[in-house]
Amino acid sequence: MVAKKGPSKGTGGHGRRRLAGKGPTPKAEERTGHPAQRRAKAAAKRAAAPSRPASAQPRRSRGPQPDEVVAGRNPVVEALRAGIPAVALYLAVGIERDQRVDEIRKLAGDAHIPVLEASRGELDRLSGGAVHQGVALSARPYEYLHPDDLLRRAQEASSAPLLIALDGVTDPHNLGAIARSAAAFGADGLVVPERRSVGVTASAWKASAGTLARLPVAKAGNLVRTLTSYAEAGLMIAGLDGRGEIDLDGLELATGPLVLVVGAEGHGLSRLVGERCDLTVRIPLAGSVESLNASVAAGVALAEIARRRRSDS
Repeated sequence: MVAKKGPSKGTGGHGRRRLAGKGPTPKAEERTGHPAQRRAKAAAKRAAAPSRPASAQPRRSRGPQPDEVVAGRNPVVEALRAGIPAVALYLAVGIERDQRVDEIRKLAGDAHIPVLEASRGELDRLSGGAVHQGVALSARPYEYLHPDDLLRRAQEASSAPLLIALDGVTDPHNLGAIARSAAAFGADGLVVPERRSVGVTASAWKASAGTLARLPVAKAGNLVRTLTSYAEAGLMIAGLDGRGEIDLDGLELATGPLVLVVGAEGHGLSRLVGERCDLTVRIPLAGSVESLNASVAAGVALAEIARRRRSDS
């Protein structure tokens, strides 16, 4: 039996009849619609975009910050009473009304905060699994000043600026209470470190009784460097520490341009921050009391500074 000429199964043909191949497989970045190609195009577009000079960059905290969520009926009532900068109020579909829910609705309406309905599942996700009781409040992240901008504003407002810097204070209630004392005794603003320190959270806002709406706060990438910059601008740096060099009664620097640095309760000032201070100040305590809460100590010191400034005027 003679085999028939022509292409046979699996050969792809012979001569002019052979099948034409498509060539080597293109790279993922070259394939239309492939995720790698979209990423490559986006990277090329970013690289081609003109960059703004450093002086034109906004001096705010790095990267977009997520909204903070306050969950639960009592916490939401307290947050709204304190005037927290909320962007939306979420209520569970079919929520059972009570006195707190009615007050929440009224406070949100008075503050022109949008009220949105959400399912229980959506509220669970929004609150991160916290007990929300059918109520959650979304607050926009706090906008910090750059330390240089805070100093400029303080110098424009007074010939003797008074700034408060926090070193290692991690309790938001302490931050809020210190802010409240700072506003009450005429301070021009607060400086908080970017790392290992509390920021302006909803809890801090509530503890400040709304004063954080009026008292500016700057975030320092490096607190020692910021204090050095302030010292070069003519401010004296006084550290509040239980093992301080002098008693608060002897703080002659109180009437001039001053930065009061408040350390954490128990640990006090960190070593590098303590070395950067021009002097450290202790509050004289009676009896066996070893230390004061950071916010209480700050309030005592600020009251004494304000008294001296009134006497000097």
